[in-house]
Amino acid sequence: MDAHELDWNRTLREQWEFHWNHQIRARLDGLTDDEYFWSPVPDAWSVRPRGSSTMPMPFGAGDFTIDYAFPQPVPAAFTTIAWRLGHVIVGVLAARNASHFGAPAASYETWEYAPNAATALDQLEAQLDVWLAGVRGLGEAELRVPIGAKEPFPELPMVDLVLHIHRELIHHLSEVCLLRDLYLHTKAATNGATR
Repeated sequence: MDAHELDWNRTLREQWEFHWNHQIRARLDGLTDDEYFWSPVPDAWSVRPRGSSTMPMPFGAGDFTIDYAFPQPVPAAFTTIAWRLGHVIVGVLAARNASHFGAPAASYETWEYAPNAATALDQLEAQLDVWLAGVRGLGEAELRVPIGAKEPFPELPMVDLVLHIHRELIHHLSEVCLLRDLYLHTKAATNGATR
């Protein structure tokens, strides 16, 4: 590759991989179940044992479901780390991996949500691996192909979907990190700890 050519695929992957490797991944280490399910406000949406949700539309195929309502409330519901990770794992990654990269079908309704933080992080890493392998396999011509009816804006090229997914990952996983900070400082304050 000469200096006038740009490796779009590498550049797209590095947008996410740099953020993951240098800003997010280490911040998720040690995530506890208490943090995972912690709700700093009443009635936050979360992942809950089947039958315990008070939301009108809990989704999920396993022992745990994710809270949901349609139409969505205004203002939007506050969500726990468990909910945010469930959204990233299923709505951002697994559904796209199924639609675009041949992974098994996935939806909010059919997913088996993680009952604990360690399982959620394992699910997240597994879906990230599938996503990045799929993106890595896209050539420049494939990045220009319209994404089609699998997405809300079918006329947009695949490169737009890749950029959108990376923005979603950066956005939501940064929120998870912020909630971990809030948990740490809230628990420290209630336990009388000082820094």
